[in-house]
Amino acid sequence: MESKRVYLKNTLARLLDNCRNMKELKPIHAQIIASPFLLTTDRYYLISRLIFFCTVSNSGSLSYADSVFRLISNPSLFAYNAMIRAHASKNSDPASFQSLILYKRLLLDGFTPDFITLPFVLKECVKRANGGFSGQSIHSHVFKAIQVFDEMSHRDIVSWNSMIVGCLRNKQLDFAMDFFRKMTETKNIITWNSMITGFVQCGKGKEALDLFHEMQISSDDKTIPDKITMANVITACASLGAIDHGEWVHGFLKRSKIECDTVIATALVDMYGKCGRVDKAFQVFKEIKRKDVLAWTSMISIFALHGNAKRVFELFKDMETAGVKPNHVTFTSLLSVCAHSGLVEKGRWVFNAMKSLYSLDPQAQHYACFVDLLGRAGLFDEAEGLIRSMPMEPDVFVWGALLGGCQIHRNFELGEKVAKHLISLQPLNHAFYVNLCDIYGKAGKFDDAKRVRAVMNTKGISKEAPGLSMIEIDGVVHEFSVRGSAEVVLQEIKPLLDALSCLNSFLISFDAIAVEAALLFSLKLRIMLLNLLRCYPMLVLYMVIFDRPNVRILIRSVHDLSRDECGCLQIGH
Repeated sequence: MESKRVYLKNTLARLLDNCRNMKELKPIHAQIIASPFLLTTDRYYLISRLIFFCTVSNSGSLSYADSVFRLISNPSLFAYNAMIRAHASKNSDPASFQSLILYKRLLLDGFTPDFITLPFVLKECVKRANGGFSGQSIHSHVFKAIQVFDEMSHRDIVSWNSMIVGCLRNKQLDFAMDFFRKMTETKNIITWNSMITGFVQCGKGKEALDLFHEMQISSDDKTIPDKITMANVITACASLGAIDHGEWVHGFLKRSKIECDTVIATALVDMYGKCGRVDKAFQVFKEIKRKDVLAWTSMISIFALHGNAKRVFELFKDMETAGVKPNHVTFTSLLSVCAHSGLVEKGRWVFNAMKSLYSLDPQAQHYACFVDLLGRAGLFDEAEGLIRSMPMEPDVFVWGALLGGCQIHRNFELGEKVAKHLISLQPLNHAFYVNLCDIYGKAGKFDDAKRVRAVMNTKGISKEAPGLSMIEIDGVVHEFSVRGSAEVVLQEIKPLLDALSCLNSFLISFDAIAVEAALLFSLKLRIMLLNLLRCYPMLVLYMVIFDRPNVRILIRSVHDLSRDECGCLQIGH
């Protein structure tokens, strides 16, 4: 009898191992249930193997596995692991969340999670921290993931990378760096790429470049830079205006075996354009053999960034001739350059053509650009009518565009109304209070301006983070904020600060301009990237900068200081 039981158990196990689909599985399942010779432990063993097939095989069925698992009074750790793995691998939220429920049940049943269980639970915790949760919920999942990770007796490279990616996607940069530094496993290319990509996406370009240089120093066969590495390094250079770094990366690509495909080339176009080398950007663009919509749009966006409407529409025509259909981003650039160049009729055509000629429904950003165009032109009735006709709820960017037009044309009545509405939408956004103060001040309503300042103080509303400007000196990127930097020698810049302070008023703060302009004292300075949003200080900068002929100024808008007047034509910022 015992030999017959063992033979039957082994035969059924072998049949399960060789099973190819659910049609073959179900008769085996029936034998497991009906056989009088099998012990309860035998059935649990075979059912666990059956569940494993249902959850792992491409021909399996998770729903069938769920129904079988629910009938087991004492599932084995093997069965738990199979079910947790299957659910954690699903893309649908309810199914993947089931893996955490199973994990909790596993713990309640007295099992100790092993090195198979925990990576999948960790993956789900990380995904929960990335998947649309907010506030305390996100942090709870992050810390849950860390707790699970700490419980793991064996941590492989996949587990370390999962933690790093999860922290970065949740913008927990300190946690990510902590895991990165504590890694006991040898870092592979996925580890380095995750760190570099994460810091770039979080706006930490300087730190991303530092990581890339560290990667080069510690490089081995497992950490040779690939396309993902280089694309993100190029993006970091673009965000910093680090042209020396960018040119070095371009040269590195030419010397290495990394193919400069359309993705890499498009990143180079973006980098050169944002660093002010439009000629070089266009040269790289022309060398792209297979120009996709992203490549065309990137080059169009660069011309738009520099306010060259003529080249924007020439390139758009070439894009159509090449048979490449524009996308929503393309039209954002077209509308933007129309707004900054005062091309009202052209902008109307672009906006209407989106739907009528290209079957693209305008999105919120397109309405914002068109409102910006109309506001700069002083067409407030048309702008308000456009906002009322929007199929979606106007966001702060749409209302902000209208507010910008009101400030340009000193339409204080409408500007006050719009600014108050923006404050109602985002009560803690300091910029809207400052704009309202600005409007009251220009209208001579100083008591109202003081009242708004008092409200800001009462609510504790202030700018959360200072604006940053970057300079590259001898290949080294330096960051400066309105709060200063240890690298700035205050004694040297004090005369300039004093000169600028006389222009300060209750309404306009020149702190950022003062610090940024002070950097011009560096004789080695080649490029300076200013992140200015308004045009008030252009005259001040013009007076200071053109005493320094070796300095090249890049301002992230359509401000062009190479002419006798600002390139925004005083219709923007």
